[in-house]
Amino acid sequence: MDGTTTGVAQVDGLRLHYTRAGSGPLVVLLHGWPQTSRCWQPVLGELARDYTVVAPDLRGYGRSDKPTTGYDKRRMAADMAGLVESLGCGRAAVVGHDRGARVAHRWALDRPEQVERVALLDIVPTREMARRTDATIAAGYWHWFFHLQPDLPERLAGADVRGYLEYFFERWTYNRHALTDEAVDAYVAAFSRPGALRAGFDDYRAMETDVALDDADFAEGRLLTVPVLALWGAVGLPARLPTLDIWRDHSARPELVTGAEIAECGHFIAEEAPEALLAHLRGFLPKAA
Repeated sequence: MDGTTTGVAQVDGLRLHYTRAGSGPLVVLLHGWPQTSRCWQPVLGELARDYTVVAPDLRGYGRSDKPTTGYDKRRMAADMAGLVESLGCGRAAVVGHDRGARVAHRWALDRPEQVERVALLDIVPTREMARRTDATIAAGYWHWFFHLQPDLPERLAGADVRGYLEYFFERWTYNRHALTDEAVDAYVAAFSRPGALRAGFDDYRAMETDVALDDADFAEGRLLTVPVLALWGAVGLPARLPTLDIWRDHSARPELVTGAEIAECGHFIAEEAPEALLAHLRGFLPKAA
């Protein structure tokens, strides 16, 4: 859309690529795996009518740097905090999907003074994934355990990046035409860059640290204090879990936790059901002046 710009911010020596559009209250959009900030294209323009929208590529993804360390969600959330500060912005509403939602969750826990409210798309907390692992979760999230292995995922997936990613784009969607050929080509190109596959798998390999941080916070009663919107597709594992109840258990103010299942939608909500997502976000995000 007109007025959209791209930029690179340097945060603690890390170069983070981002797209920016619009004006008004700040909304930060955080993508997941195996995608980049491009996944927000179907909703970014509409949001930019009322908000300043910033959609970064997370550490290790897209056109951002791909260091060999720093993939625990506390570090990745600190990246986002530094990015917002480098842009001269204050408080933000944060919308995260998949791995980006895990970064958003940690960001809201660690910096509630910076995160005004948080929308979490198609996940439950990482500690709950670990606690609730049974045959159903293992079958649906087998890739977590595969990606945790050293070296092997890079070797096997690297032999056919397109084939590996397209498996997930097909299996995790309800509307399989929602991810266009152009979008899939962009994601395949992104994960074909040097270091990109390894960085994406390192995001998963940080699970032990992420669960330890989540468990410590939960045990000490450090819960979310900001308003939470949880959304999930009707086709996918979160639809088989008490997702809304789980998020309320992880909030110090469960009355501020709302959510909904999106019909005829799989995992990739922004691309499969952009209008439904926008409708929910319009009712949740702070009102523009």
